[in-house]
This record gives sequence, structure tokens and C-alpha cells, in this order.
Amino acid sequence: MLPIMLDLTHGPVLLYGDGPAALRRLDLLRAAGAGDIRVFSPEDPSSEFKAAAGHVTPGAPSEEEIASAIAIFVVDTPDAGDIAKAARRHKTLVNVEDNIPNCDFFTPSIVRRGDLVIAISTNGKSPGLARRLRQTMERDYGPEWADRLEQLGEARAGWRAEGLEMSAVTALTNQMIEREGWL
Repeated sequence: MLPIMLDLTHGPVLLYGDGPAALRRLDLLRAAGAGDIRVFSPEDPSSEFKAAAGHVTPGAPSEEEIASAIAIFVVDTPDAGDIAKAARRHKTLVNVEDNIPNCDFFTPSIVRRGDLVIAISTNGKSPGLARRLRQTMERDYGPEWADRLEQLGEARAGWRAEGLEMSAVTALTNQMIEREGWL
């Protein structure tokens, strides 16, 4: 697997499912800044899911909806394999929770501190281990890291504006981290 950061602001992202797992996916997509989340449910969705999603379209997404999406997240639906096949026909990335053969990608366990994103993956082999590692990193990298990254980002922009080479920017970054005692 190749870890990448996927920008979900350039088009629709589909979520198909219901229940607690779908709610977690909805939260994940919102935290990642997905601007256009279209939610579908194979049956009448739970009231909690409806309330969280705002609008839930009954039934599976159409071929056209799948073709227009950046990615589709499928959670616990009987037709997950069919949705995955349709997504692949249209070259739309697909993730079917806990169904590795139908996934083009996995969603890692994430620690998010502003723009700092730490992702942990076990390639689907042990989500429990990924969760435990995330909990450890959440303790080790608290909310203060959002501000630290902002400070480093501002300093880096200044160094780049001065015309410094990347090797010099790296050295100054390391010096700042050491001087502040962040690591």
C-alpha cells in the first residue's frame, strides 16, 4: 500500500450505509474537509444517522453518481460487492469497511491536530493495533501540536521567501524544534 493524503474538496464523496460505523465514516469525512458528502442508505436509516447526515437518499447511489465521485465509502451493506464493482468500472476509489477484497484503499487510524495528521495503518491486518497506537499518539501529540505546526509553517514560509535552499530550511526547522524542546 502507498500512504497518500487525498484531497476531498474537489468533488463529491459518497457514503453508503447506516448505523454507528457509517456515523464514524461521516465524522471522518467531515474532519478531512470533504465539501460535498452525499449520503445514501440501503434501507430506512436510523434517526441518529438521519440527524447527523442532514439528508439521506434512500437506496444505493446510481452509476452516474458513482462515476462523478472522488471516492465512495461503503459500510455494512448487502450489495457492497456490486457497489465496489461499479466504482471500479468508473475508476472511482472505493472503501468497503472490513472487506479488504472490495477496497482500493484503507482508512488509517488518525490523530488530527489542526493540519498535523498522523496516520497509522496495519494494512487491514489489525485495526485493534492501529487503534491502540492512535491512542498512544493522541497522548504523546496533544492539541498544542496544532499551534506548533502553525509556528513552523510561518517560519518555513519566511525562510523560503528569503530564498533559502531546502537543506537550510530543514536545518532551521530542526533547530527550532530542538530550541523549543518539542521532541
